[in-house]
Amino acid sequence: MDNSICQVYEDEIQSLEEEIKFLAEKYEDSQQESTFFSDEEILMSIKSFQREFQGESKGHEFSSDLKAQLESLETDLSFLMKFTGIQFTSHSKKTVEKTRNRTVRKHRLSGNCCSLSFQLEFQLLEVQNKENVSAVITDLSIIMESGEDSDVSKFVSSTEEHGNLLTFFRSLSSYAEWYEHRRCTFLHFK
Repeated sequence: MDNSICQVYEDEIQSLEEEIKFLAEKYEDSQQESTFFSDEEILMSIKSFQREFQGESKGHEFSSDLKAQLESLETDLSFLMKFTGIQFTSHSKKTVEKTRNRTVRKHRLSGNCCSLSFQLEFQLLEVQNKENVSAVITDLSIIMESGEDSDVSKFVSSTEEHGNLLTFFRSLSSYAEWYEHRRCTFLHFK
């Protein structure tokens, strides 16, 4: 009877080791397929692009126009981040399916708004007709640290059902601002 118990444990250990190996390989594959860009990496890429562009464009007249456009875009991005309070910390994009007129990409976003962090995962279905491209969000999944607030859980569930990211970000910005005010108020009274 002692040998049978040992055999059961050895089989279980072997099964777990195989599962760990499989999951490790799957993790490595997913890391290679997706790319994550932090704020620092984005800024380094912009600066690298600017250096390359300045080196290549010494004889070109249009460099000042492109440089002005880049500075304008950086200013707009900075303004939007300050205005909404939403900062994206990472993004990954993976093409799941691609045909002649249809593309499905899986996106993962993570970031924070004031002191609330969030993660989004969704698929973007792009269908190209003769004249235009239409995009539809499917399989939206939102992970948010809402604590025990049932209203936020209901809101997140509703947003996932409807797949409306614009509503999510508008509401998140407003909710996070008031969440921060409540948190500071309660800290003041403690």
